[in-house]
Amino acid sequence: VVYEQEGVFIHSSCGKNDDQDSLIAGILRVIEKENEVVVDWRPLDETLDTSNILCAGKDSSSVVEWTQTPKEKCFRGADRPSSYEAEWDMVTTVSFKKKPHSNGDATTHANGESKWSFLFSLTDLKSIKQNKEGMGWSYLVFCLKDDVKLPALHFHHGDSKPLIKCLEKHVALNVSPHDERVLLVKTQKSLSQSFENLFDEPSYGLFQKLKKDPYVVTMGKFSKVTNYIVGSLRSSDPSNQRRPPSEMADFFNDTIPGLKINQQEEPGFEVITRIDLGKQPEVSRREPVSAEEWAKNMDSEGRILDVDYIKRLIFKGGLCHTLRKEAWKFLLGYFPWNSSKEERANLQKRKTDEYFRMKLQWKSVSEEQEKRNSRLRDYRSLIEKDVNRTDRTNKFYEGEDNPGLILLHDILMTYCMYDFDLGYVQGMSDLLSPVLYVMENEVDAFWCFVSYMDQMHQNFEEQMQGMKTQLIQLSHLLRLLDSGFWSYLESQDSGYLYFCFRWLLIRFKREFSFQDILRLWEVMWTELPCQNFHLLLCCAILESEKQQIMDKHYGFNEILKHINELSMKIDVEYILCKAEAISMQMMNCKELPQTVSEILGIENSSVTPDSDTGEDESGAELSCPTSLYQSISTPVIAANGTRDGAQQMAETQSLAPA
Repeated sequence: VVYEQEGVFIHSSCGKNDDQDSLIAGILRVIEKENEVVVDWRPLDETLDTSNILCAGKDSSSVVEWTQTPKEKCFRGADRPSSYEAEWDMVTTVSFKKKPHSNGDATTHANGESKWSFLFSLTDLKSIKQNKEGMGWSYLVFCLKDDVKLPALHFHHGDSKPLIKCLEKHVALNVSPHDERVLLVKTQKSLSQSFENLFDEPSYGLFQKLKKDPYVVTMGKFSKVTNYIVGSLRSSDPSNQRRPPSEMADFFNDTIPGLKINQQEEPGFEVITRIDLGKQPEVSRREPVSAEEWAKNMDSEGRILDVDYIKRLIFKGGLCHTLRKEAWKFLLGYFPWNSSKEERANLQKRKTDEYFRMKLQWKSVSEEQEKRNSRLRDYRSLIEKDVNRTDRTNKFYEGEDNPGLILLHDILMTYCMYDFDLGYVQGMSDLLSPVLYVMENEVDAFWCFVSYMDQMHQNFEEQMQGMKTQLIQLSHLLRLLDSGFWSYLESQDSGYLYFCFRWLLIRFKREFSFQDILRLWEVMWTELPCQNFHLLLCCAILESEKQQIMDKHYGFNEILKHINELSMKIDVEYILCKAEAISMQMMNCKELPQTVSEILGIENSSVTPDSDTGEDESGAELSCPTSLYQSISTPVIAANGTRDGAQQMAETQSLAPA
């Protein structure tokens, strides 16, 4: 229950006197369920005993007297004013269409409950009508998408503003251009419109925009944003060093609804922190896979002979650039790994026809048609804006009238036809740009992008479920990996790891150089050595910055600023080594918590470093990545895992907050 208000009444006819209302007292709640948010109103007394009906005169400005009486005792109020709203005239029955509860429609109750009780899902809400100011107590009328109007709800104890604020966390509400009393529900809440410069506005305005649209803020220069955030969250009193964690948690939970991590230690937290992961092993990387190695692993019909072996090679060293155009199609799932050269040629032919059919759909829309299609207009406008500022320093996209920009635009517009529900959200151009750069072909780039978006889709959905899940999973991993560092971040109001938002949203695209991103992505696409390897990359980056953050006693603002300024300064090979070492450290742990095992997709059992195989009896890859390093390691770069455990403990103790 995220909202609850008593003293919310329905005014129904007393039956005998047209000037009087029977006031049915009830409780209004907004309830978050697993897959939906519902609004629920029900009388305090579901039996509706007539002796408990509250009566008052039909006066929009005041109530003459409140009392609990039988319904024949109704008190008279002032005459009905001329501006009396039609919604106040309630009929004595509710004739809603009866549908299954799961559909979220308002229903009558078949089990004997009050005929006035109703509930509906916010996905079915069309509009909300409010009364004018100065018209007495607040009231609201909910209108559903099938044009069913629910009984007006009158807020005798308090007003309706807190309810509206609560609903705005889940749906976008806009004032109707035809009636300022009506709030219209937008059909699709835009996650992010563009890289607008938000930083010249007053802090309050930016603070509100951060709450409404975290995508825009985190995709911009976070170091500037944090000055406004801290100014808004912390008082001007210099003695007040930081806000209580609970208040910070409230703010960030508002920003990403459903994100519940770190503020209350979970049951078993102490057990997790005492687990000894051991030292991180040293890890080395090899040279990129060469064209000769790739060709040797292919038969006469063009089939890959040993898929697992070639994936291990790519994970350990990446690909030489000349191979990427072909190999990425396999890694992204556009080409099946077991397909022959002929089968791939036929697939490309079919996919080419399919692509241009979809492209023709938006190309053939006339200007007159587009005037009547606001969503298509919005998608086109946003795509044009973002394309013009995506990787413009790269030669492939620089200059005016660049053909690369035209292809970028056309592929994104065609993707809107492929997935019109999602359409285009800011950040997607960042994911397409390297793919198009490598493919140098419109059709192949499109289908590779489609496959990539299948992996990333949840990051861009309205409810941000993918982002919520990843931030929570990352918190579990970091908490296990280094509880001392985790505690320090939490003490500085940074335990929510919100500064990792941009990393996860577009897979580090803005944290590494363009060429380094090509290497990083192809390694991640192997899905080795475990699932969610990108979260271990986050852990590796944070652990590499831990010493500076703790030694310099960075606070909330400094941590955000420091993490943001790492962009383009991170050594990709070092971080890949470190993340791989962390994966081995966790996989070899004999007491790995079940939650972490599930996040990494490994067996929750002891796996020793000297295991001969990386497969279980069914042939699926097992937890230990030792087999990755046998017979394929040509070390060129090595990374030492961590500092000595005793030294690490001493550092943590000396810097632990009081």
